[in-house]
Amino acid sequence: MAFEEIGSGLSCSTKNEVTGQAKYIKDVNDVIELIQGEAEGKICLVEQAGTTTLGPILSRITGVICSSGSTGSHLAIVSREFEIPAFMACNLKMTFKEMDGKKIKMRTEADDETGIVLVWND
Repeated sequence: MAFEEIGSGLSCSTKNEVTGQAKYIKDVNDVIELIQGEAEGKICLVEQAGTTTLGPILSRITGVICSSGSTGSHLAIVSREFEIPAFMACNLKMTFKEMDGKKIKMRTEADDETGIVLVWND
């Protein structure tokens, strides 16, 4: 049992290493579920780099992993304001659906630009 590296992206916000439970955000209903339940400790997995969907919970989540975007994306900018890690344009060996519910870690490499995504293997 250990963390396994499954990919990387562009680290666009705080460089803090965080661990949390992955939550695949497919639509606004997933956000409503987090508003009504536990958003703390969640690392949200999103496909779009805008903040329209995640806006209501950004102050409560642990991190964001996005399959698109760049340092200038709205999600990256707002994540910097909330001081939560945000990895954009991620290239991963697993789909967001496969990662959903798993324990994951976000770590920024020494170059401060590369965000590494790791998944806990049971």
